Amino acid sequence: MLTKRQEDILRLIIQNYTSDEQPVGSKTLMESGIEASSATIRNEMKTLETKGLVLKTHSSSGRVPSLNGYRYYVDHLLVPNTVSTEEIVTVKHAFAKEFHEINEIIRQSAALLSQMTNYTALALGPEMSDRKLTGFRMIPLNQRQVVTIIVTDKGNVQSSVFTIPSTMKLHDLETIASIVNDRLLNESLLTVYHRLRTEIPMIMNRYFQSTEGILDVFEHLLSQAFEDKVFVSGRMNVLNFEADQSGTNVKQLYDFMKDSEALGQLFASRNGSIQVKIGKEIGVDLFENMSMIQANYEIENHGLGTIALLGPANMPYAQMYSLMNLFKDELAMTLADYYKGLDHVYHL
Repeated sequence: MLTKRQEDILRLIIQNYTSDEQPVGSKTLMESGIEASSATIRNEMKTLETKGLVLKTHSSSGRVPSLNGYRYYVDHLLVPNTVSTEEIVTVKHAFAKEFHEINEIIRQSAALLSQMTNYTALALGPEMSDRKLTGFRMIPLNQRQVVTIIVTDKGNVQSSVFTIPSTMKLHDLETIASIVNDRLLNESLLTVYHRLRTEIPMIMNRYFQSTEGILDVFEHLLSQAFEDKVFVSGRMNVLNFEADQSGTNVKQLYDFMKDSEALGQLFASRNGSIQVKIGKEIGVDLFENMSMIQANYEIENHGLGTIALLGPANMPYAQMYSLMNLFKDELAMTLADYYKGLDHVYHL
């Protein structure tokens, strides 16, 4: 552990560096309120450097925080800021609009958070493995392409465009939709997922000489319905604070940020209310100089959701921590109200 003065110096180094991204020297620390001589402050900074909490740059006698320094700050020194009235009004206004589906609320939260911070925002809705299939439609776009739409009792809509097999005719779509609606409607998705692998293939064989490609489409669509859907806004903002701008690294970042499955893995740990992961703690080498603040929320009877910010390691943690706390509370209330509305409709 550090002494009180060492903690004060570390806190002020981080706050000043976050503000202007310039190495912090003893003079700045004296001006910021450290009551000690320049020599004493330099000795304390050398101690912090020895402990791996700050780094000395080659161009100045000032220090900058290390990733371990940020970790210590978050764990021991962080005092969340008071959220501004303007931020509260902005967030509440955004969530006060009328929403038509769950995914719209989740998508809106990610877009607004990214807009307010200029970082990358990720949002994951509540887990609903017990949801039921309440609607299934197949709509032709042309002679070969079809849109399939799945609707669940929790307000989720999942659509997918696919190309039908060459052996299949458009009028066969009505037969497929009838089979699904007659046998799977109002069943839990877990049951639907199971029956698509057991009962439905045998039934399809009664109606079609070949089911090649058809069952693969169903499996893909239902797999998507089961997967946690990550909404991402400001994907390429990560390039604004990534030091390595080489062509190879930019391409790797771009490819990763397009991979929803990979992004979902960032939420591997969803314990606690607000978590801060710094550098390698994120679990992705591309983000080793970044930080992620993850806020989890729970909707009674509907599961756990998450919203997160991916930004530079020198992000203003006190400000972002408070903003994330506001976001998760407003998002949770909005979703809870939406679910109550659905429950009211279903019980009429």
